[in-house]
Amino acid sequence: MSDSEPTQRRPAQTGRASHNQGGLSSSTDDVHMGGQTRASTGLVELRDLRLAVIASQHRSLRQAAEAINIRQSTLSRRLRDLEYCLGSVLFERTNGGTRLTLAGREFLASVRHILGETDGAVRRLQARSRGENGRLSIGIYASLSTGNLFATLIEHHRQHPAVEIHTVDGGHDQLQCALSDNSVDIAIMTASRSGWDDRMLPLWSERVIAAIYTDHPLANNDLIYWSELAGEPILLPQYGPGPELERMLIAQLRDYGPQRLIRQESGLDRMLSLAAANYGVLLMLEGGTGVRHEGLVYKEVHNGDGPTRLNFAAYWREANGNPTLAPFLALLRQRYPDLSGARGPD
Repeated sequence: MSDSEPTQRRPAQTGRASHNQGGLSSSTDDVHMGGQTRASTGLVELRDLRLAVIASQHRSLRQAAEAINIRQSTLSRRLRDLEYCLGSVLFERTNGGTRLTLAGREFLASVRHILGETDGAVRRLQARSRGENGRLSIGIYASLSTGNLFATLIEHHRQHPAVEIHTVDGGHDQLQCALSDNSVDIAIMTASRSGWDDRMLPLWSERVIAAIYTDHPLANNDLIYWSELAGEPILLPQYGPGPELERMLIAQLRDYGPQRLIRQESGLDRMLSLAAANYGVLLMLEGGTGVRHEGLVYKEVHNGDGPTRLNFAAYWREANGNPTLAPFLALLRQRYPDLSGARGPD
């Protein structure tokens, strides 16, 4: 169909000059239908608005059509249809080419802004569906001042800087409840927890550490054996790894009678301060040793087989629909592949 042929949506138009060689006519009249201006923005498509913007960037429709690899007649027809829907002429068509009318310049200035906002919203939505932005809530069982979790978060932020990380502290029971009600997306906890019937990925292990006052007799030892802690006042956090460390201590020292346990509902910083004031030996995990505290030394706690360790795992619900979870899990699997063969399907 040539540019001079009317479409079914376009009525006869008045005030149009004869066609030139490019099939364009000269007209600056409003588009009418039955003597009344036709303006129905409900029929306007984004595709046609993009074509109008592209056409405005070239001196002729032929150049614009070549730039986007479509037929000139197709571009001309789409622009005529757009003008018909809007009830206004956007382009002045002359033998020398095309140029925007005053109404067209004002209209396309707004269109460019709308298209920019639309494209930005689409990109953000697509990025969110890929897990590249949004918010990821992580349940934290122990300190992350250093160690594997700290390193994982650094790498995740490098790969996905637009993802907001929200951390929630708690013990096993608290974090398991948080997973169940979707207030956290994933929890990093010790792997000895039973009763979890959803997804789990074995990760790393952390050594048990004793934080000791520098003038304490044990501070000069290269390492600490459990038996050397018998009778010492032991500082333990009430939450997080505290209960598990307490069970481990009692099991290791069961032949030494009751121990002096000082349980604290405090964060790591305050417990380190108590240990530095020689209130007792603080049992902690190596992930907390990134916090340096004057007056303290950190020593590995050994049993007969070497350093005592606690194994960690990632826990999450398969039904979790947060798109930011999948990239984080992919990073964990890349850094800490599960070699047990027990992991279920993705």
